[in-house]
Formats: sequence, C-alpha cells, structure tokens
Amino acid sequence: MNIALIGYGKMGHEIESIALKRGHLIKLIVDKDNESDLNSANLRGIDVAIEFSLPTAAFNNIVRCLIENVPVVSGTTGWLDKYNEVVNICNKNKTAFIHSSNFSIGVNLLFRVNTELAKQMEKYRDYKVSIEEIHHTKKLDAPSGTAIMLAGEIADQHSAYKKWCYADEKTEMCIPIRSIREGDVPGTHTVTWDSEIDTISLKHEAKNRKGLALGAIVAAEFIHTRKGIFTMNDVMGF
Repeated sequence: MNIALIGYGKMGHEIESIALKRGHLIKLIVDKDNESDLNSANLRGIDVAIEFSLPTAAFNNIVRCLIENVPVVSGTTGWLDKYNEVVNICNKNKTAFIHSSNFSIGVNLLFRVNTELAKQMEKYRDYKVSIEEIHHTKKLDAPSGTAIMLAGEIADQHSAYKKWCYADEKTEMCIPIRSIREGDVPGTHTVTWDSEIDTISLKHEAKNRKGLALGAIVAAEFIHTRKGIFTMNDVMGF
C-alpha cells in the first residue's frame, strides 16, 4: 500500500517502522509544521491515510482525505462529537473509514471480554464497577477514549449503569473513571468489579506503542480495498 501518514509523533514513527517492515510505502508524511501538504495533488496515488494527529486537527484532516476518496484509519480521540459528519462524508464519497480509540489487538480482545463480563454481571448486583486508566503526561484528553469505550460497553450490557463519570463525582448509575498521568506510560486500563466478598479485575498493560501501531496497519490493510464504515470488530472478525 501507498500510505499517507498524518501525525508524526512517537506513534507516527512507530507506524512508519512497522509499515515498512510489512512491505508498505510511506508516500506522504504530514505533521503540524506542513499541514498544507495534505492536498489533492499529494493525495493522488495514496491507498490509505493513517491519522494520529491532534484532537483539534483530526476532523479536518480526515475530511480532506475522504473528499479525495482516500480511505482513512483514525486513532485520534477528542473529536468524536463530529463522528456522524465524517460518516456522512465517507458515504457520500464512497470510500472507507475506521476509527478506534485503541487499535491494539490486545485491547480489542479486552473490549470483547469486558462486554461479556458486564453481561454476566447484570445478574450479580453486589459487584460495583470502576475503571482506571494510566497514560503518559503528554496525553491531551482524559479520560482516555479507551476508558470511555470500556464504560460504554458496560452501560450497554448492565442496566445499573447509564454513563461514565469522573471518579471524584458522585452520580447515580455512572461508571467512575480514574485518570492518572505519569511518566511515559503508553497505556494501562483496568476494569474492576468489587464486592464485599471478592474483586474481579480485567487489565491490559501496553509495554510500548508497537501494539497500537501494528493494529492500525492491520486495519489499513483491511479497509483500503473496501467501502463503508468499519470498526475493529470487523477487522478482528468478531
């Protein structure tokens, strides 16, 4: 594939490295210092764009690619209030789009197990759920998109919960999320179901950014010849 890489921070460099190892070509790199390079001329011949930029730039970056009929893989969070607009633009231009708060294969397995556990916990109301996420100090959004997605899956399956809230809030029917920012932690997410008798925890701890980068490349390989809106469930065959 000929790839346009949008966002060239640590994740962008990791994606570049893995893409090259898998036999792909990085034909265009766009970062905050050369945003004007994301244009029609430079997008010609691009098979797929992989977008890991900033929340403030993501929507415009994605739209620029979609209107040029370039499929987009996006891992940026913090812009999803405009997700439906992107869906409409993607469908109008008959191309492909996939967004995930976390492309890691391991995290997506966690999502699957989290959904199933929440479904079972509907029957055991003595357990109360909470989520903790830990990330590096440069992460701009909190809670993480992954933590919010975990909470959403729980709320979909368990009638005692309707939404997430910050851990220091006291809101009825909410799933408290505690966010910690320290060092260069790539990402740790823990879902805890606690009762007076015992505790059940689901935990995913990323050792580095390679899992995220690999998952993004796998997603790009999946969508670049397809049309429509996809999720990592589609990529993983769930």
